[in-house]
Amino acid sequence: MSSTFGKLMRVTTFGESHCKGVGAILDGCPPKMSLSEDDIQKQLDRRRPGQSRLSTDRQEADQVTILSGVENGLTLGTPIGLFVANKDHIPGDYKAMQNIPRPSHADFTYQMKYGIRAASGGGRSSARETIGRVAAGAIAEKYLKEGHGVDIVAWVSAVGLIDAPDVDVESVNRLSVDQTAVRCPDHQTAEKMTAHITRLKEAGDSIGGVVTCVARNLPIGLGEPIFDKLEAKLAQAMLSIPATKGFEIGSGFAGARMQGSVHNDPFVKKDNRLGTSSNNSGGVLGGISNGEPVVFRVAFKPPATIKLPQETADFEGQSAILEAKGRHDPCVVPRAVAIVEAMTALTLGDLLLRQQMRCP
Repeated sequence: MSSTFGKLMRVTTFGESHCKGVGAILDGCPPKMSLSEDDIQKQLDRRRPGQSRLSTDRQEADQVTILSGVENGLTLGTPIGLFVANKDHIPGDYKAMQNIPRPSHADFTYQMKYGIRAASGGGRSSARETIGRVAAGAIAEKYLKEGHGVDIVAWVSAVGLIDAPDVDVESVNRLSVDQTAVRCPDHQTAEKMTAHITRLKEAGDSIGGVVTCVARNLPIGLGEPIFDKLEAKLAQAMLSIPATKGFEIGSGFAGARMQGSVHNDPFVKKDNRLGTSSNNSGGVLGGISNGEPVVFRVAFKPPATIKLPQETADFEGQSAILEAKGRHDPCVVPRAVAIVEAMTALTLGDLLLRQQMRCP
């Protein structure tokens, strides 16, 4: 079940980057929820390649088709099948790389694990696998938003050494995030990020970055002690995304440098409920949501496939110079925003259904 995530709300993704298409099966979505392909397409458009000069030049419309689980605009409670065709793939770009594993890419490990691999386009390790996640996540998000008022927003908070100033997590929204191609809501920082990514793309190089995400209006009680804590499931979800290298919630690693008297979040009365005056815990206590915004950050490494010549070795161990062809993102974080939101929605949707079973 390595391609399946979740227990009650489960998503299974399928497909390789250069096969006929990719998609997902979402099981566990409640019945009688209104759903159309347009509801899903909005998020796929934010993830698709070729949407700006900051992304890969591959042109894919990524139009989704609902294959099952919906009738007359309503979910049936049965598995929802989702499919997106691959159209603009050029397998010939990868011919010279069939015998040379790309540095820091999954070519080597897939070949060693299975004795075979999809040598064209990266196969299952390609970011095109995330289309199924985003499509299923859009459905989970609709359920969370309409049924429970949960609001999820992610944005780019760093590209390389360029950090955006802190954002008000109570008010940031997708409209402000999407006003810039790099998906950073601070326009001055966005201009610097855009210029940096553009320079590196022209030079044939790449750069990493950070995506920050907030989930607001969560009910108290989401998360399952001990091993299925909310932050543990979010970490699993985020680190399953291609190119991720780090996850931190609330104060994160900075909290390790703080004193308890500073880090602790005192309780206060808020809108007829008990809340906290600060949120160093990131909205989670003991692995369970406490009613405050859940705030976390995900680190993405520079894309491994670059056009600059690299000294490496082929599968026989012979020295080789790799000059990769193909069309690849110089920085993944602008498109990763929608993927982070999708995996957040799938995680929260699953934990919410589990909590509802406990408290009908």
